[in-house]
Amino acid sequence: MGAGVGAIHRRAEETESSGAKLQQFRKVTIAHPHLLAARERLITAISDAPRNSVVFVLGPTGVGKTTLRAKVESDLTAGLAPDLKHDKGRLPVVSVEAVAPDTGNFSWRDHFRRLLGVMREPLIDYKLDRQGRPRGATESLFRFDPAARSSGAEYQYAVEQALRYRRPAAVLIDEAQHLAKMSSGRRLLDQLDVIKSIANCTGTPHVLVGTYDLLAFRNLSGQLSRRSLDVHFGRYRADRPGEAAIFVNVLRSFAAKLPIAEPPDLVKDWEFLYERSIGCVGIVEDWLVMALSSMFGRGANRLERKDLDACALSVTQCDKLLSECIEGETRLEEGNDGRLRLRVQLGLNGCGTPGAGQHRSNAPPTSVDSPRKAGRRPGQRRPKRDPIGRSAAVHGT
Repeated sequence: MGAGVGAIHRRAEETESSGAKLQQFRKVTIAHPHLLAARERLITAISDAPRNSVVFVLGPTGVGKTTLRAKVESDLTAGLAPDLKHDKGRLPVVSVEAVAPDTGNFSWRDHFRRLLGVMREPLIDYKLDRQGRPRGATESLFRFDPAARSSGAEYQYAVEQALRYRRPAAVLIDEAQHLAKMSSGRRLLDQLDVIKSIANCTGTPHVLVGTYDLLAFRNLSGQLSRRSLDVHFGRYRADRPGEAAIFVNVLRSFAAKLPIAEPPDLVKDWEFLYERSIGCVGIVEDWLVMALSSMFGRGANRLERKDLDACALSVTQCDKLLSECIEGETRLEEGNDGRLRLRVQLGLNGCGTPGAGQHRSNAPPTSVDSPRKAGRRPGQRRPKRDPIGRSAAVHGT
């Protein structure tokens, strides 16, 4: 019986140790080039763009956008450390996730409550209205009425006031594509107008982090286009020079960070790992966490190919992810056709640089050197008047 109890204790200790190792690996972040470039662009956008800007961080699911958000939060906090030391009421950044609604319609009231909670705003349920009066009738402590139609607007006002006094460097909204979930009678522009209004009233940049579904919000109006910036955090694409080699180096880094005595040779299976992750580092990391759990579950201490096979995404899943990626990447790329259309509309369709006092016409330049510009077929005579009567006889015609 003592041996049985000892075996149970050993299994419990091994399970606890395996769980600790998994948690340790989940905290690993590989500083790969795409992540570093996106972080630099986002920090620059927050620091240098107008304070009422809306920044879109776009990328495929599983690319590592949440990791990017965490890195930017850390950078902003470190950059504001001297100010935070002397100003205890200031927050370096406000970061929240836009929760998918269970009713099919995004709830702004719930979103504002979450923002106030993140800012540790006291007495969230005991706020004054825009005229400074407590909401309610006879209670000594007046609460928001959850059924009140105006409660969402009052929560928005409370958020605006909190942002003014807390003065964060930015508001980061993860999973921002959920903002597009709305009733059929509400326009996308109305949804984004709320974000734009808060950014404008508080002078706080808002960063919307999400999948390519966020593309539905881009260029909804000229005013929004002028005040918005894009940061694309893309996957590694094997069809681009050098990116397959970078992906292989990322696999080497992951293998070195695995909490096991004998790191596996992930490079030999790089094509399989690329195929089932479509080049997204975040998918690779989640995949390795599940493979480690599978390895610990069978009592092994070496990660093998069968552990990877057991936890890999199916071909159908990868095909769906890839089709969404390609569609989003295509919509983001500005091709020559779009630029040509813009130049034509601006009157820049082939005209040379106008000189001093030269009138610039929107009509394309014509050439007098080519006799076929008039559309004549080969062998067709040039149009002219033929001589007739006495004139024709004189000329021998």
